[in-house]
Parts: sequence; C-alpha cells; structure tokens
Amino acid sequence: MTASPVLELSNISKRFGSTVANDDISIHLNKGELLALLGENGAGKTTLMSVLFGHYTPDTGTVRVDGTDLPPGKPRAAIRAGVGMVHQHFALAPNLSVLDNVMTGTESLLSLRSNRKAARARLLAIAKRFGLAVDPDARLGDLSVGEQQRVEILKALYNDARILVLDEPTAVLSNIEAEKLFATLKEMARHGLSLIFISHKLDEVMAAADRIVVLRGGKVAAERLVGATDKAELAELMVGKRVTRPTRAAAKPGATVFEVAGVTVRQGGIDRLQNISFRLREGETLGIIGVSGNGQATLSQLMSGLVSPSAGRLLAFGEAVSGFDVRGLIEAGIGRIPEDRNRQGAIGELAIWENAVLERLWSPAFSRRGVVNRKAGMAFANRIIGDFDVRGAAAGSRTRLLSGGNMQKLILGRNLIDRPRILVAVQPTRGLDEGAVAAIHARILEARAQGTAVLLISEDLDEVLGLADRIQAIVKGRLSLPVPAEEANSRMLGLMMSGEWQMTERNDHAF
Repeated sequence: MTASPVLELSNISKRFGSTVANDDISIHLNKGELLALLGENGAGKTTLMSVLFGHYTPDTGTVRVDGTDLPPGKPRAAIRAGVGMVHQHFALAPNLSVLDNVMTGTESLLSLRSNRKAARARLLAIAKRFGLAVDPDARLGDLSVGEQQRVEILKALYNDARILVLDEPTAVLSNIEAEKLFATLKEMARHGLSLIFISHKLDEVMAAADRIVVLRGGKVAAERLVGATDKAELAELMVGKRVTRPTRAAAKPGATVFEVAGVTVRQGGIDRLQNISFRLREGETLGIIGVSGNGQATLSQLMSGLVSPSAGRLLAFGEAVSGFDVRGLIEAGIGRIPEDRNRQGAIGELAIWENAVLERLWSPAFSRRGVVNRKAGMAFANRIIGDFDVRGAAAGSRTRLLSGGNMQKLILGRNLIDRPRILVAVQPTRGLDEGAVAAIHARILEARAQGTAVLLISEDLDEVLGLADRIQAIVKGRLSLPVPAEEANSRMLGLMMSGEWQMTERNDHAF
C-alpha cells in the first residue's frame, strides 16, 4: 500500500430538500488500501458513495481519480475512470446467465455480433486470479445470494475497476459467506486494487479494514487506523455517546399463551417443518436459532397466518386453532417483525402514516365504510415517531426515505405501541447499526417485562443469548429440545445449529 491517493472526495455536500445527507465531507483512498466507511443507518454513507459513482450530483465538492476530476452525475465516466460499485441490492437480471449479466453494457449496440468466446475466457481468467469461482453458464436466479454478489464483483472487475466500492456487502450474507468475502477483498488489495466498503458492523470493520472513516449526521466524525482503535471507541464515535446493549433481567414466566404441538408444514411436496413443538409463555422470550434455510421462514409464516399446519395442532390462548389468517392474528394480539423490512414489512412508496395503519385498516379507528381516516392515521404515525424515536421522519413523507434502522423502528412501533400479547420477531436487527440494535433490544425487553410472550427467530447468537430465556435450534425443519439461556454459550449453540443435539430426556417445563 502506498501513500499516494488514487481517489479524493473533496468538500462534498448533498441535500435532499431540508435534509442534509452529506455536509462538507472530504476523504481519500490509497492504492491497495481497504477503507471502511462506518456510520449509523442514515449517516450519509450510501449517499456519499452514490456521489462518487455519479448516481447523485453533489451540491458542492469534487471527485478526483488519479488527480483527474470526474464530471458530476455521470456513472459511465466513473466506470471509465476505473470505479466499480457493488450495490447492497444487486443490479443483476435473474433470468440471464452469469456471462450475460457480466457482459451487459460492455459492447456497442452497433456491433454485428457478440464475442462471447473472448468474454468467457476473460471472465474465467479474472475469476481464477481473485479466487471467485463461477459458472459462466449458470442462470443467475439459481445462485445463492453469496454467489450473486460474487457475480457483481466480477462484473466490476470485468469493466477494469481499480477502485471498488461495496455498499453493506455482508447485509444479506451468512457468517461463513462474509468471511469468504473479506478474504477475497484482502486478496484484491494485495493485487493493488483499492477498496471502500460501507458498513456499520464493528466486528467486520476491525477484522478487515486498514483504515476507518466514521460518518455521523452527514459529517466526518473521525478517522482511525485499525490498530489505533477498538470497538468501544468506534461505537461511541458512530453514535456520539457511549453505547451499551441492555441486559435481560431475570423474570418468572406466566401462563402459556401459545402452543405448537407436533406440527408439520408441507409445501411443494417437502416437509418444511417436521413435527415441531414449543410453547410461548407470558413475560418470556423463546429464541430460535439456525443457519438460514432450515425452516425459519416457514415457521415465521406459520406464526404470521400465511401457512397452515399439515399435521399437528396449534393452541392460542387455550383454544385449538387450525391456523390464523393475518387479520385474525392481529385481532388476537399477535404482532410481527418480518425478516425483510423492505419486502414484507413496509411499502416504500407509501407514506409513513399509511404503513403505520396498513395492518389495521379493518379497524373502525382508521376506516369506516371503506374510507380511510387520514387524520387518525397521521396521529397514530406521529405517536409511533415520537415514542420510538423514528428519526428524519414526517408522517406524510415516503417510507423509502427512511434509513434501515428507522424503518425497523417504524415497524416495531406499529406492533408494540399497543402492547401485543405475543410478538414474533424475525431477524429484528439484521443490517442495523449498534445504536439501533441497542434501541430495538431495549424495546423487546420492555415488551417482555410488560408480559408479552416473545418468539425471537435469529441467526445472531449474541442477540439470542442477550434476549432469550430459553433457546431451541432449528435444523432441516426440526427443532431441538429447549435449553435455558443461562446454560448456553456460543459454542453450544453452534453445535446445536449444526444438528449435534443431546437428545437425552430432560426435565423441562416447556413440554
């Protein structure tokens, strides 16, 4: 790594209406360097990189690559200068092959024929050089999320990128995929590429970066070499104050409010859930852990009224039910935080107040004879915004303008503001910064303390250990016996997630 900068962003400012996303930001990137751009959700990280790549035109400031100014607002100029960007939400066509995705936009429309043979050879050579194994003929939609991200990186390298920007690259990856990704990025840096990765995850920043720039409130709050800082300092720099996650206090659970007994759910000829059993009790959190794809999504659908059991029984508040519809579960006092806030939790183009009442439109409080009461909806949204600290929000503004953390607070508030009897929380803090994680954990613990029964489905072992009273692992649609959180540790949970269960009889009050 040399000291001469290959990239300079000088005095960048960008406003959206009255919101200042970037405020006079200046940063640089050296050749062969891995630079982490760290900050809370909404700190201005993605906006700054969108200015770099030409998606946004800055109000003030310049972008310079190898000493030459880039014309503002022109992505093609950035690509020609050797800048590549891997977006958090992939810009790929799932119905096309890997090779077609990589070649898209690289040949003139006036060309009489496409030189696919040369393109294939070039793609495979790049893949071999950087250890990014890929099948050029594979249909993109058939690949895993990690493999699709690999294709995004290869596409940038195919376009001769010397500076690579990755926006929240691990947001949709498993821990193993994330480790492989950062090993690849370090190999790229050794080959002379210069990389910026946007993140709010302190562990991965400390493990992967050479240098860290912290943004807060649209400004540069600090710059640190990795060897000269630690996670505690970085968390404080991100938020502007000391950040500590709340701790779970001991509590005595109340009555059973929901029971799943021997339930199987069959979908597409496959048993997605196999003879599972668990109980939810008042004032207690049951944590479900597991590697993604082992039945968590189906379990969430079962508890959200989207699928019904093929076998077994459900008992809600002491009464047998065949399954809920969505309205029925809301009326019964079951709130839910879905896994994907953008696809399942909120509609980005709707106003915040519309998303706030979206699951309650049947209620006379918000509609009569098919006419929505906008005034009541606005008041309800403002109540959520105030009580749950949804920042940068006006009840009438578009929900898509919220940062990920603030959108999650909106969804959480919609479900918790009138305390539910049961809360189903699926990956409630995925993709959120440390400050937002602490705030959401505090709200879940508060609901538990008020008597809500919580079902927490998460891949984050620290989160489950911090919030759950009892823990079960899900593997290939089957559930382990529960273990008390006080007896568990990360190693034990890791073994449980791999299917290594001690299937001896236990004297456990859950069964």
